[in-house]
Amino acid sequence: MKIGPNISERLARARADLRIGVPIVLEGPVSALVFAAETLTDARLRAVLAEPRGVVLAVTARRAETLKARAYDGDLARILLPAETSLDWIQGIADPSDDLIKPMKGPLACDRDSDASAHRAALKLTKSARLLPAALVAPLTEASEFASVHGLTCLPLDETLAHLSQRSPLHPVVSARLPLEVSEAGRLHVFRPQDGGEEHYAIEIGRPDRSKPVLTRLHSACFTGDLMGSLKCDCGPQLRAALARMGQETHGILLYMNQEGRGIGLANKMRAYSLQDQGFDTVEANHRLGFEDDERDFRLGSDILTSLGFRAVKLLTNNPNKVAMMQASGIDVVERVPLQVGENRHNRDYLATKARKSGHLL
Repeated sequence: MKIGPNISERLARARADLRIGVPIVLEGPVSALVFAAETLTDARLRAVLAEPRGVVLAVTARRAETLKARAYDGDLARILLPAETSLDWIQGIADPSDDLIKPMKGPLACDRDSDASAHRAALKLTKSARLLPAALVAPLTEASEFASVHGLTCLPLDETLAHLSQRSPLHPVVSARLPLEVSEAGRLHVFRPQDGGEEHYAIEIGRPDRSKPVLTRLHSACFTGDLMGSLKCDCGPQLRAALARMGQETHGILLYMNQEGRGIGLANKMRAYSLQDQGFDTVEANHRLGFEDDERDFRLGSDILTSLGFRAVKLLTNNPNKVAMMQASGIDVVERVPLQVGENRHNRDYLATKARKSGHLL
């Protein structure tokens, strides 16, 4: 009888380990011990540097570009550690918060030999754990034995890379009536990903006809805008306007996706805000942190719509990327419905950047 964890469940363990500072082991043709740079401790750093041969700091190509480091592997750079490596040095490379205070972090030498697959998996894991995308990676021999001796989560490298490139299946958990200000005929559906990630929600207004296009908003969670009334974005006004429109039309689906900060998480979003206070726009801030412009996966929305029985939508959005991804995922977007609300003096530049760099139709 097999009752042990599958790869999806082991990845959930690995993400939790990395978030609390515990390293994980990747086992494959090239095995490695992996620490998240953000949660690395001085004691663990000293332990791994006791045998420093081959230890590198992996960062994304976006972060490497800021650091003027050579991303020989295309999507990442493997930065060689200086002779006197400290925790402050590693975390200063990983975190751009003091880039303007200490602009000369190099010159940085980078590895260009050997297989980078373990480093690639390490960065994907730190991203999925909502940590800064930077990892200390040390080569290992006898990986499974090392993991067993030290009580570490051990993951098969090839299977890990394949699994991280896929989106986790979503399963319906519960559905219940939820009267709302905009409509007493509200219903909340909760969906949980198989990999133990954050849950996503669908708010159904009225009883939309499944055979017709439904008015739909694909909305990413925004704690600061949706709950706190932040003036730095237009998220809160868009959420309320979308619900109001559905209430007026007596039907609609609002997909509330837990992909805060364009998919980088609230802590990293606040790091991006701090960089914006230093003069960088929203896209530049994401890049300096090591992320892409947008790390969200809108296909999750199409998965929920399909599960609910919908095949066509009228999409409330200013983002053509949402339209394209929904179409590519099998949901027919018969109409894009503009949602231009919430501009103010605090977010005017932010909205202009979304239009100029991300193609939003404002």
